[in-house]
Formats: sequence, C-alpha cells, structure tokens
Amino acid sequence: MTPHFADTPVLRTERLTLRAPKLADYPVFEAFYMSDRARFIGGPGTKGTAWRGFAHAAGMWALKGCGCFVFTLRDDDTALGMAGPWMPEDWPENEIGYTVWNPDAEGRGYAFEAARAGRDYTYDVLGWTGAVSYIDDGNDRSIALAERLGAWRDDAAPKPDKDDPPVLVYRHPAPEDRP
Repeated sequence: MTPHFADTPVLRTERLTLRAPKLADYPVFEAFYMSDRARFIGGPGTKGTAWRGFAHAAGMWALKGCGCFVFTLRDDDTALGMAGPWMPEDWPENEIGYTVWNPDAEGRGYAFEAARAGRDYTYDVLGWTGAVSYIDDGNDRSIALAERLGAWRDDAAPKPDKDDPPVLVYRHPAPEDRP
C-alpha cells in the first residue's frame, strides 16, 4: 500500500511542479543526506537518520496539514529538492525552508523558484503574516538565496535551540511587501 496525501495541493511554476513527498523520492533524499552536501541540515548522516529526516518531512503534512513540497521539473517527476513551509514544534517562528538534493539541480534557479512558490503558498493560502529562514552560519549559497527572495538578516530574532553550528535568522518580507 502506498499512502497518498489526497488533499495535498500541487503547485506549478514556469519550470517546476511542487508536490507532497512520496516514497519514490526517498532514494534521492538518502543520497543527499548521507553526503557532505547535507552538512547544513544535520548531515551527513546514516541510513537511519536519513529515513527519520525524510519521514519527518512527510509526517508534517499528515500532522499539520502542510509542509515542505518536493520540487521536480514539470516534465520529469524526479525529486530535485524540497521547499516551503516548515514548522517544527520547537522552532520559535514559522520557516520557509529549502534544500537542493540533486547536485545537477544546483545553480539553475530551481530552489529560488520553488522557495518563492512555497512562500507565496504560505502567505496566500495558509495565511501566514511573516516567515523566516534559519540558515547555518557559513551556508553562503542559502544566504544568497534568502537575500534574492528579499529576506534580510535579523540578529534580534529568536533562534531555534541549537548552536552547533550557529544559526542565522533571515526574515522574509511581509506578504504585502514581497518582491
């Protein structure tokens, strides 16, 4: 039996489809999470920690009714990464999260396109009035993406209870001020 999130929206951008995670995405995530490329989200990890991380992402949809979308090319259902609303119980604020799992998808603007669509969804459908992105200090690519989305560093903002490595907070513009 393959569960399906029947009520999960599917978003489409010019080049991408954003949808709920599914089991077929796991091998791409596992390869990413077990590599050094995952160092800014708690990796590299083991098969066990990769599975728990993936299940956490899928479970957010089941438990909270929303979560990060897996993004793919419009004409190819292979997972490229994940972007959108992220709200673990111990996060001080709602987050716009994004990761690129497939190294061939880096540097093509897919994460920007997916994160912008995910942020629009959180504002326009979920009714969020603001969001942040928590970014490990030293993750220059993620910082550049946050800034491209119009976010700015907010050193006064509360941070998740983690300090290894230190995390920075990038505040996204309010719905009415987004680019």
